[in-house]
Amino acid sequence: MAVFDHTEFDNHESLHFINDESTGLRAIIAVHSTALGPAAGGCRRWSYASDSEALTDALRLSRGMTYKNAVAELPFGGGKAVILADDAAPKSPELLAAFGRAVNSLGGSYVTAEDVGMSVEDMRHVQQQTKFVSGLPQSGGDAGGDPSPWTALGVFLGIEAAVKVRFGRDSMAGLTVAVQGVGHVGAHLCRLLHDAGARILVADVNSDNLNAVAENVPVEVIAPSEILYAEADVLAPCALGNILTSATIPKINAKIIAGAANNQLSTLEDGARLSAQEILYAPDYVINAGGIISVSHEYYGGSSEDKVRADVEKIPTRLQAIFAESNDSGRPTNEIADEHARRLITAGEK
Repeated sequence: MAVFDHTEFDNHESLHFINDESTGLRAIIAVHSTALGPAAGGCRRWSYASDSEALTDALRLSRGMTYKNAVAELPFGGGKAVILADDAAPKSPELLAAFGRAVNSLGGSYVTAEDVGMSVEDMRHVQQQTKFVSGLPQSGGDAGGDPSPWTALGVFLGIEAAVKVRFGRDSMAGLTVAVQGVGHVGAHLCRLLHDAGARILVADVNSDNLNAVAENVPVEVIAPSEILYAEADVLAPCALGNILTSATIPKINAKIIAGAANNQLSTLEDGARLSAQEILYAPDYVINAGGIISVSHEYYGGSSEDKVRADVEKIPTRLQAIFAESNDSGRPTNEIADEHARRLITAGEK
């Protein structure tokens, strides 16, 4: 796999390929930047079509974490880990321990937590091998634990901010939201949307996820192939990224795209395509920062759920500033967010 000339290589500080024969662990840890602090970002376990696809994901996700942490004003740089899922090497305490040892070997330059395919319980196994981990079970009102509810809260507040700008409305009541992916974050988001009076369309390739959310929230289930193009006011991507492309964007009916998925845009130019179609796009790493905000409070300690909530509630203000600058300049929201992130990173390097 070519690395330095890879299209997603963005002056990453380091890239680590992990191979543990005894457990079958194969993983990639990408450290994009430590300019603002240790490179923090979750660990994703996924079945990739190829090693090259896994590398692309690690490079893109780690850069996104740098931008996310910078815009959220967190004392973190950006990194990401991907574990290549393999039926021959099922997730086990031994495999997770091997991953923990790999994280520990980096001496704190990378801080991990759970992401797609990983859980709070998995992080407990990782913690047995390293202190450079967050997203662990907490007691009482201490900050930390599963970051999914905080991600969902930030996305919900961001949707409200976008609705205010795009539709001039202070309420979600009567609006239709299409949620793509109802795993941990998507399910929490559906509850918040229902409580706010929204009509909810959902799709997921996992039937267990669909059954679980339908037991708790009134939703309308549609096919995964239809969710991007549903007749909805808001599209909330909460699954994997790379879904907003030159092929999909012209068929989208929603006037707002605001969701938890990382790397929703296939290319930077897709932000301009959305803008040209008069779709208001909430840059993914701005709106979905609630989880890493919780992780930061937990990792550095001495915090509480109230403090996490106060920081998550800053997300709509950041989005409103981006929306306003986009409206004034006529430039896509993703370009404005990226420029803001790079300014913060450069200032931290001095």
